[in-house]
Amino acid sequence: MPAPLLQINNLQVDFVTEIGTTTAVKEVSFSVARGEIVAIVGESGSGKSVTSLSILQLLPKPPARYTNGEILFSADGNNTVNLLTQTPQQLQELRGNQIAMIFQEPMSSLNPVFTCGHQVQEALRQHLKISKQEAKQKTIDLFRQVRLPNPEQLFRRYPHQLSGGQKQRVMIAMAMSCEPALLICDEPTTALDVTVQKTILQLIRELQQSRQMGVIFITHDLGVVAEVADRAIVMYRGEIVEAGTVRKIFNNPQHPYTKGLLACRPVLHPKGERLPIVSDFLEQNRPFDLNRYTPAAQPVAKTQEPLPAKRPFIQVNQLNVWFPAKKNLLGKPVEYVKAVDNIGFEIYKGETLGLVGESGCGKTTLGRTLLGLIPPTSGSVLYDGTDLSAIDAQTMKQMRKDIQIIFQDPYSSLNPRLTIGAAIAEPLKVHHIISTSQGRKDRVVELLEKVNLKPEHFNRYPHEFSGGQRQRIVIARALALNPEFIVCDESVSALDVSVQAQVLNLLNDLKAEMGFTIVFISHDLSVVRYISDRIMVMNKGRIEEIGDAEQVYFHPQKEYTRQLIASIPKGL
Repeated sequence: MPAPLLQINNLQVDFVTEIGTTTAVKEVSFSVARGEIVAIVGESGSGKSVTSLSILQLLPKPPARYTNGEILFSADGNNTVNLLTQTPQQLQELRGNQIAMIFQEPMSSLNPVFTCGHQVQEALRQHLKISKQEAKQKTIDLFRQVRLPNPEQLFRRYPHQLSGGQKQRVMIAMAMSCEPALLICDEPTTALDVTVQKTILQLIRELQQSRQMGVIFITHDLGVVAEVADRAIVMYRGEIVEAGTVRKIFNNPQHPYTKGLLACRPVLHPKGERLPIVSDFLEQNRPFDLNRYTPAAQPVAKTQEPLPAKRPFIQVNQLNVWFPAKKNLLGKPVEYVKAVDNIGFEIYKGETLGLVGESGCGKTTLGRTLLGLIPPTSGSVLYDGTDLSAIDAQTMKQMRKDIQIIFQDPYSSLNPRLTIGAAIAEPLKVHHIISTSQGRKDRVVELLEKVNLKPEHFNRYPHEFSGGQRQRIVIARALALNPEFIVCDESVSALDVSVQAQVLNLLNDLKAEMGFTIVFISHDLSVVRYISDRIMVMNKGRIEEIGDAEQVYFHPQKEYTRQLIASIPKGL
């Protein structure tokens, strides 16, 4: 029998710091064969990324320390090397050549000062020792293979000139350039909309089958696991708690943690039902019936409930938001990108309006225009009868306390130099809501407890929290002024399924308690269906479809909406 492509035996990775030693990966063992896709799933902090980075020895030493185990790699089935004992020079020969990696965030993985073509070309010349012209032609061929439009033009473009999906495809082209034996994909589709995600998954699958590669696919999206993987490994707190074929893991999960991960997916739950929390399954070891809910069995609203007869809370009339795309010699715009193109709709008090569509459809631009953060080119946004574009700066500042936004990336929307207590207290101080510092502190502690954080977190900095905790901090800050209207811009997109369940439950609880109105922007239709009263589908700046959430999700009227729903990874 030839040796497996990759064999990890009893791997233990510790991080040694001044405050002590943390074991991130503990006695992990698994193998990957040629032509096989193995998925590693688990929450943030479960050790899945540390395991994958250990294969390529990309963890900084110190603080990382390999205290036990071996990572055996055999590209041809005969010659086996232990990657933990390779010299930096030997590892340099393997990286990108025999073992390649697609990272989660392509913008931070691609060098912003070099063109996309140059970066792929550089990898080819480094490992294949070919001429510059040969490398250029091979790069253009690779761009064509990963279905990038106009490969010759994209060769000369910089990363910031490409969309998220296009950047991810450049990363795939780079990873595939030297035809590696093993490909490691670290959350490659997390921030992508469903249609781009489906294309990327199909692409990885096709390239893997045509080249008989072994693939390690790291993700927290169980629908993606079911779509793409042959086997799955479930990690929790640095250990493997369950492993097996994807069908076995989905249809007959054994460990309470796996059951919890499967149970808390919004697609399995009717509107209004609280999503189960993974910790409940770990504490109680409750039975979980996978067949309890399926999308086809969901109750569909017989008739849409009549909207309130009173006037709308927010009214959008013939709204246009255009950005200059091309200017003449005098600097006058001659072409525009129509991010929002002549749309009109209404939002009613206390409802949650889901806003969905592909990247670039204009949903984020619309969300920010509703808040007055982007001025409209023409048209109007009436907030409780007041036209936001017609008021002065001072009046707008007064209105700011009533309209808030929860951004997609909580880390970049929090000041790293401010403690979270100071960050949440800042709007209270700016708007003169509470005059004393002790009063503001008491209000912040109350808000922290409301979003399931502790009073002792008051003096900690953003980097000391997990992604899910930071998202809850941003929610607490948005709620500090008791707003009437909140825009949630992809606020759960990058969260693990279990943390996502906690945040969705929290938003529903707070909305019931405080009565605010929400525009919930997302590319995940199953999440939008679960949390929204109505869904509005956008495409190329225009409204494709708007209606009752259940009706739009289960009985879409437009072909575009049907394509979006068909692209959702359904699971088994």
